[in-house]
Amino acid sequence: MSQTIRYPEIMEIARRDGKVTVEDLADHFGVTLQTIRRDLADLSEAGRLDRVHGGAVLPSGVTNIGYEDRRNLNAEGKAIIASACASEIPNDCSVFLNIGTSTEAVAAKMLGHRNILAVTNNINVATTLSQNPDCQIVLAGGALRRSDGGLVGDLTTRTIRHFKFDIAVIGCSALDEEGDILDFDMQEVGVTRAIIDQARRIFLVADTSKFLRKAPVRVATLSDLDAFFTDRDPPAPLPDRCAEHDVALHVVRPG
Repeated sequence: MSQTIRYPEIMEIARRDGKVTVEDLADHFGVTLQTIRRDLADLSEAGRLDRVHGGAVLPSGVTNIGYEDRRNLNAEGKAIIASACASEIPNDCSVFLNIGTSTEAVAAKMLGHRNILAVTNNINVATTLSQNPDCQIVLAGGALRRSDGGLVGDLTTRTIRHFKFDIAVIGCSALDEEGDILDFDMQEVGVTRAIIDQARRIFLVADTSKFLRKAPVRVATLSDLDAFFTDRDPPAPLPDRCAEHDVALHVVRPG
């Protein structure tokens, strides 16, 4: 099999899983480890992947990957995280869900919840929750970000400050080893801080791909959280930092 045939499939696997490993790709294509290393080096030089120990990940830096690609990124992991998070959200409560594909997955798992007030700055979340007749929905108005259906800006922040939520469910673009929650959009900072200020409990939903990425804007930190839902054991020292800040760590593995 030629490189030109392998490259698109390698990229498809990376978009689906968030990363690729040399050993898995060698087994998948029936080629040597060295062949895959050369493939990943070529894709890295072309700016399509970033090399990491043992494989490669989708590139990150100062701009995020496309929204549809993010939706397909580790979809299985996001679904099981969403189920675990939704199971911790009781009936008869108010909840905020912010922008992100992981929070959209949580919304999809809340269609059976009863007597819920849901506030969101994510049009996709509002559309999903509209299928639940026992859920009252409030959109935090603001400037529409067409790329992902998010509402951002000062108006969004002011709207959020009119509420006090029982639970806020937030996502992120990246989570570093210091426990900093990172994003690509500086407009997210004020919105996320307002969400944290106005919520009694904060849940972070972040799949394993967020451990492999970088983003330039710090929006919050682990010490702001009450619970963290993910699909793989976080790399050290994140588990210790969760324990240090009394953050409930929920690792929900596929299968």
